[in-house]
Amino acid sequence: MSSHAFYPIGTPGQPWGEAELAAWRAQRVKLRSYADDVLRVIEPLRETFDVVEYGTLDYGAEHYPLLAIRSRDWRDELPVLLVTGGVHGYETSGVFGALQFVQRHGLDYAGRANLLVVPCVSPWAYERINRWNPNALDPNRNFRSNSPAGESAALMDLLEPLREDVLMHIDLHETTDSDESEFRPALAARDGKAFEPGEVPDGFYLVDDADHPQPAFQQAVIEAVAKVTHIADADARGEIIGSPLLLPGVIKFPVKQWSLCAGITNARYATTTEVYPDSPRATPQQCNDAQVAAVRAAIDYVLAQRDV
Repeated sequence: MSSHAFYPIGTPGQPWGEAELAAWRAQRVKLRSYADDVLRVIEPLRETFDVVEYGTLDYGAEHYPLLAIRSRDWRDELPVLLVTGGVHGYETSGVFGALQFVQRHGLDYAGRANLLVVPCVSPWAYERINRWNPNALDPNRNFRSNSPAGESAALMDLLEPLREDVLMHIDLHETTDSDESEFRPALAARDGKAFEPGEVPDGFYLVDDADHPQPAFQQAVIEAVAKVTHIADADARGEIIGSPLLLPGVIKFPVKQWSLCAGITNARYATTTEVYPDSPRATPQQCNDAQVAAVRAAIDYVLAQRDV
């Protein structure tokens, strides 16, 4: 696709107004059910975990309760370990991986850590397999004070009392072919800019915090995930999505400066996973398993450091 490719909504070179936003929203069709895929899966977890509703989103006639899963044996002296998924609703393994982790391994850390898992931050986008919320806002660029994105604001309110208590935060994402075919072209059109095509990495990688890098932590996660699925190689420039490699499968972003979810607390250990579900070398279940492997490796590393 050339840099002059035209997105079907808007006028090239002109940012969207209300008419373009309405046209974009009208084309977003509900394709799956948050109630069936997420809320129904969470329900039986109430037997062994505390489930809290930390906010609601009301978009027209649609009402979305926002749920977080907490360790039942929460103790103030234990470290808080945070897992988030579904910040971008179309990144499916982030949602399913977070739920699978709680179902299969959540009780493994009882008495050693306080787990807080938010499996689907953006339910409207989850249902429409989309990146943005209905106002064409990317929640993962809006984790900031007075956020205009309800998804981001609600999660920030939940975590504000815990900002200094969270020791580890792992945010589960995907990089998909639709990033290049739909979402980045839409972003360029929305902002009245030319679309400059990029390259989608084939494989799993991590995004470290540029301001507080933790290379040994990132390496431990990469090594665990490599047993489940393949790790992305650098492109011809030695980069992944425009960023130089810090070590194999790891790049860095200024997460707080960019208002990303991984910067929402002051966690010493923070990372963002990126799975590639469109790879011919990976199945959907492998993608879910990779997310779970990443979460477990992150937690195991952090707890081991505390025990030293």
